[in-house]
Amino acid sequence: MAVTIAEHAAPDPWEGFIAEPVSDHGGAGVLVLSGSSGRIERERCRAFARAGVMAASVRWFGGRGMAPGICEVPLETFVAAAGLLRERGARRVSMLGVSKGAEAALLVSALSTCADAVIAVSPTSVAWAGVGPGLDGRDRPFRSSWTWRGRAVPFVGYDASWVPVEPAGSPHALVGWYERSLAADPDGVTAAAIPVERADVDLVVIAGGADRMWPSVRFARELADRREAAGRGVRLLTSPDAGHRIVFPGEVPPPPSSRFDHGGTAEADAALGAVAWPEVLAAVRGA
Repeated sequence: MAVTIAEHAAPDPWEGFIAEPVSDHGGAGVLVLSGSSGRIERERCRAFARAGVMAASVRWFGGRGMAPGICEVPLETFVAAAGLLRERGARRVSMLGVSKGAEAALLVSALSTCADAVIAVSPTSVAWAGVGPGLDGRDRPFRSSWTWRGRAVPFVGYDASWVPVEPAGSPHALVGWYERSLAADPDGVTAAAIPVERADVDLVVIAGGADRMWPSVRFARELADRREAAGRGVRLLTSPDAGHRIVFPGEVPPPPSSRFDHGGTAEADAALGAVAWPEVLAAVRGA
């Protein structure tokens, strides 16, 4: 039976979107975080609402008073955004983040108690240098993507000597850049490891082995290893053929990028999303 949903603009000072079932959300709410696109994830919020879950997505960089890039973004931003859902009656709050959004959600879960579950899609296992300029308009020298309580989160910087191998004007795969940067700074990798073993959350990690943006299956397994070594649970879902942009049931696959090679295929990305979706909903609902 189809679920009727209601849609709202997020209240000031947020720029964002909220979707919820008209009947009852069962006390479950999810904060949906985009990756480096910075978009407000309206369609994914609608997918959750149709499944009976309240969902919100907010702009977390590039908005009023925010850095134009992912540079020294306060992680408190996400704690406050999770509060939107509690204010609307959610008793259980989850965060679903993709790529850089997954990086943020994982860090927040290790540093705060604002979330009950985290779903990390195409994640990283370390914090990275920023992508784009900070509040000062500068993107060099490299600075952390994130701050917590006014202090920069330790990060892995990018290897400045890397150049793409694809012809100019064609989509670039960045996975080699990230792998090279990891190899160039082993001490930084250790310092920047996201301590998911500290996070008191239900954790679902989803990654595709054909991801051409960064090595998300490697990262996903590192996250799972840390959780398991600490005696904490994790649900790890991977596929060798899926890429960076996993698609859940009912979502429209994004068009191919003219700038980046995300890897995978539309069919493989949707297949992994279909397998993962019941696990995502179970984590969000606390089932």
